[in-house]
Amino acid sequence: MHVNINNVYLRMVINRLAPPALLVLAIALTLAPVGARADIKFFDLTNPFLRKIPMAIPVFRAMTPVPAETDRVAAIADQVVELLDFTGYFKMLDRDSHLYDPQASGITEKELNFGNWTVIGAELLITGGVQVIGEEQVLDLLLFDTFKAKRLVGKRYRAALADTRLVVRRFCAEVMLALTGYPGMFDSRLAFVSNGSGLKEIYTCAFDGSDVQQLTQKRSITSFPAWSSDGRHLAFTSFVNGPAQIFIRDMTSGLEKHLIFNGVQIAPIWRPRHFEFAATLSHATDQEIYLLTGGGKIIKRLTDSRGIDVEATWSPDGKRFAFVSNRAGTPQIYIQEVDNGLVRRLTFEGQYNTQPSWSPKGDRIAYSSMLEGRINIVVIDTEGRNPIQLTQDQGDNEAPSWSPDGSLIAFSSTREGNSRIFVMTAFGTDQRRLLTLSGEQSQPKWSPNMPQ
Repeated sequence: MHVNINNVYLRMVINRLAPPALLVLAIALTLAPVGARADIKFFDLTNPFLRKIPMAIPVFRAMTPVPAETDRVAAIADQVVELLDFTGYFKMLDRDSHLYDPQASGITEKELNFGNWTVIGAELLITGGVQVIGEEQVLDLLLFDTFKAKRLVGKRYRAALADTRLVVRRFCAEVMLALTGYPGMFDSRLAFVSNGSGLKEIYTCAFDGSDVQQLTQKRSITSFPAWSSDGRHLAFTSFVNGPAQIFIRDMTSGLEKHLIFNGVQIAPIWRPRHFEFAATLSHATDQEIYLLTGGGKIIKRLTDSRGIDVEATWSPDGKRFAFVSNRAGTPQIYIQEVDNGLVRRLTFEGQYNTQPSWSPKGDRIAYSSMLEGRINIVVIDTEGRNPIQLTQDQGDNEAPSWSPDGSLIAFSSTREGNSRIFVMTAFGTDQRRLLTLSGEQSQPKWSPNMPQ
């Protein structure tokens, strides 16, 4: 895949090319905090030595009970387990160890015996109640610190029976917000490239790999997906009209427009908090990075060097961007200020560093680095210190993309043969495949949270 940048770096880049609205009413339960509190930091996502927190999630309680409720309580509790387990930050305790009968016991702190939970090692507990009223349901969902016998989150949701997954996502976001100060990634999607149809097209899926949808049908090489900061637009590159062109798709209407410039157009990346994006164009000179409006008009040229400049990624405040350049002879990552154009080199270790991705928290940049003949994911702080290799000894691993809360990184890997999309925590733990489709999948790009 990778070739000598001194010869034709652009060929390497081109080779990488080669829901309805739902209504849920949520109200705070009696005696519950009003909303989740971001100052309750049960654990710190920036801690690389973070241990998994033991959590118990028993089967929920049927509140009436009637068959319509008893048939749902286990499945809804299982969904909560599934989503929170996906984060990689919890150790879910086996229900066989629980000293608890959901129907005989209550779900609030006044009814629970927290000693029954601490004795089995549970530090966090989630209880729930389910009441079915016709085609609607009322879900009472609560999170407790068992050692303090303290409620951290309590929510009541009223929603259609068909909207259970949406309710669970909302509650899990509340749990993560209360515990970490960030709402997780439960309302996000990933865009990625797959050649399962025979040619590279853009697909999307939910954050956990479910709900896979083919977005483009260009029947050509289509690649480099990039979400706008509000998730309403997706930019990408396609060869459908001959040369590489950047397309901008309205994700609501499905309408598309494309840029009309001479030369190459590749690797769009939206600027946070602006309806603008950076992209590599070659319409005037060699491959340089430009800033364009969301409608595709050039605002200004950002980079100006004798080398090739590609693969921009924005800082969360949109005031800086990192990019790849061969201006020093080998592909390395640089950071540039937008206003004054000041540039500094970020990476010095390794001879081939590409595909930078700036974390949502602004403190680190993940990138692909060729190390001892294999490609692996490395993270580094924005001052160029403390590079840490997150993947090793498992095929080629590249194209990192951060989840919107900065807790996870999606990437592509050939560890199973064909390239697949994997996820891991921000510190490289809990690496697992996200999905399996026909063909190969690559270039994951995580969206912002987009609540429905």
